[in-house]
Amino acid sequence: METIFVLLPLALLIAAIAVGFFVWAARTGQFDDLDTPALRILFDDPPSPRPPGLRTAERGFGEAGPQDSGLGKLGAGIGGEAAGRPPGA
Repeated sequence: METIFVLLPLALLIAAIAVGFFVWAARTGQFDDLDTPALRILFDDPPSPRPPGLRTAERGFGEAGPQDSGLGKLGAGIGGEAAGRPPGA
């Protein structure tokens, strides 16, 4: 019986806090548009402008030379060939 005197007010307090959060969310517009955020993932974003110093935009995919590989002198040792050169060249 003594636990009811503790648990009942505690449950009412938790319920009041939950109702308070719901009222706050409803007044601040949290439930106004439920469809648009879910549909936004289906559409492409407009392309972003590229920074002027970006070199990879000037070249095609996979055409990076040894200076662009990020490996420095280590790039020459990969596979026994110089990076960016076909075998036998």
